[in-house]
Amino acid sequence: MTPNAMTALIRIVARLVLATGLALALTVPAAASSARLKDILDVEGVRDNMLIGYGLVVGLNGSGDSLNNSPFTEQSLIGMLERMGVNTRGTNLRTKNVAAVMVTATLPAYAAQGTRIDVTVSAMGDAKSLLGGTLLVTPLMGADGEVYAVGQGPIAVSGFTASGQGASVTRGVPTSGRIASGALVEREIQFALAELPVLRLSLRNPDFTTAQRVALVINQQLRGNLAQATDPSSVLLTVPPARRGDVVGLVTEIEQLRVTPDQVARVVVDEKSGVIVMGENVRISTVAIAQGNLTIRITETPQVSQPGPFSNGQTTVVPRTDIQVDDQSQNRLAVMNSGVTLQELVQSLNALGVGPRDMISILQSIKAAGALQAEIEVI
Repeated sequence: MTPNAMTALIRIVARLVLATGLALALTVPAAASSARLKDILDVEGVRDNMLIGYGLVVGLNGSGDSLNNSPFTEQSLIGMLERMGVNTRGTNLRTKNVAAVMVTATLPAYAAQGTRIDVTVSAMGDAKSLLGGTLLVTPLMGADGEVYAVGQGPIAVSGFTASGQGASVTRGVPTSGRIASGALVEREIQFALAELPVLRLSLRNPDFTTAQRVALVINQQLRGNLAQATDPSSVLLTVPPARRGDVVGLVTEIEQLRVTPDQVARVVVDEKSGVIVMGENVRISTVAIAQGNLTIRITETPQVSQPGPFSNGQTTVVPRTDIQVDDQSQNRLAVMNSGVTLQELVQSLNALGVGPRDMISILQSIKAAGALQAEIEVI
């Protein structure tokens, strides 16, 4: 083979390799579209628990509850002082350095006895600020009425209030604060995860396709038919006999697997703020859209008419009214063909000069016409 022929052959092979690599790059889904199993599902029994308690905050600089307006604060203060050996019944308490609060916390899964958790403190009465206050010992109970933690400590408040006779300034929420590591866990929630023969994996966003993909990728990893999607939100995983007692290792192995979640075409509308979020699978059928509102703007610019010098006239105010009518005649009727994508839909509506508020009405009208192939969820 001549040198020229060899050079031509190398160029052809290089082009084929480049074309093949480009085709593979187009057909293989991007890694950004996939997610780890630990980010899209929860394991049965591995969950948090909500705690709540009622307590008193002391040490406030005159910004606490008014005892006349907050009888629960006065009763709690009297009861606490009696437990400390101080009898105040029948006296008129006037302190404003105490506030009744609700204390909330989240007990993590498998939190051991003696570990510390954060707590949030929120005022119940008419306290102006919790800045500088200290939470007294407060039992935190679960939904079953049992005490699982006890909270106490100084409160960190990010907001503040400053006022004078003519003005006041408030930044943030001074009636709510947080105590970092402010509660001690006193009771553990027992759950024998290592002894379960079957694990239930719950999807955070239920979907038939996603559940089936999760079961498929787990079976491929474990080389067996051990995972089965029973409904859109649950995948049952049978623990292999060789992994009994090593459920933690099994979960660690499968939670790093990646799948591409599927989702229902949905349009989420927040009418309060005018925010619209549309999924990538939103499609519409052929439809024509026109948007236009009649706007009438009336401007009053009164003018003062002065009489001439040395005359007996009077100064009068002459009204001047300017009326402008905008029927938005420049707007056009836009036609959207069947199966347009989300980007085309947004571009077409923006081309009409449609704002978020009008876009909400247009999407609802398209849905009512049966042309929007997606769900509309108003929040």
